[in-house]
Amino acid sequence: MKLVDVMSASGLSMYAIVALLLFVGAFVTVVILILAPGSAERHRRASRLPLDDDSRPAPQAGSDNG
Repeated sequence: MKLVDVMSASGLSMYAIVALLLFVGAFVTVVILILAPGSAERHRRASRLPLDDDSRPAPQAGSDNG
């Protein structure tokens, strides 16, 4: 008996279909969130986060907080 026969008889092809459906669902969700009306402002704010000076400073190395 060949490995191909064993794998085809085990019925594992359903896992590939489920994985594909999950991927397509996640992809469609991301596309909808990106292209949704009104999301331009959210994306603009998110793009400015690395340059935002209103955030708290990072803790100093070696400082004892307690």
